[in-house]
Amino acid sequence: MKQIILSIAIILVITSCKKDSILTTSQTNNVLMLKVDYLTNNFEGGKEFSYSNNSSTFTITKEYKAPGDFGNIKLIYQELNETIFDGSIIWMGTGKISVPQNILNANQFNFVNTNDTIIPVAGFENVFNIGNQTYDYSLVWNSVQKLIKVRDYLNSNPNGQVKLFLYTPSVGVGNPADWDWIIYLKN
Repeated sequence: MKQIILSIAIILVITSCKKDSILTTSQTNNVLMLKVDYLTNNFEGGKEFSYSNNSSTFTITKEYKAPGDFGNIKLIYQELNETIFDGSIIWMGTGKISVPQNILNANQFNFVNTNDTIIPVAGFENVFNIGNQTYDYSLVWNSVQKLIKVRDYLNSNPNGQVKLFLYTPSVGVGNPADWDWIIYLKN
């Protein structure tokens, strides 16, 4: 009798787990934003966006106002017309990020305890590179590729391209210590 009850309980648990994972995957559209320090390549934190509307594609468009004195960079998830980044750029000063707010600190993210390195199959797209600079994205990527969230996103969207850009809130006599890489992944 105990074996029958235990067997039924195991079947119910397995069945409910499968339903939850199917619902989570098919009904959520998430974008993960990560922030990495430009000078040190240290992971600083991130934010996960969740949307009720689904899209199989992930295109980022930009609205840019060059900083005569005050400028701005806004990134929009084109398929949903949702702002995923908005930051001011100040000539001879320091701008700030207004979207997203409430960025989680790096210590609120979990890392895998393995020595493997994963590289996105579709590579990287720099979505805002006004100077057409050449960068070694592997240095930036190495600081986030061991995040469990990053691995989850790559597993759910293995052909997704990692999108990133260098946010420079201070320009002119800008201070690179204020600059950050902003990285986006879609599930």
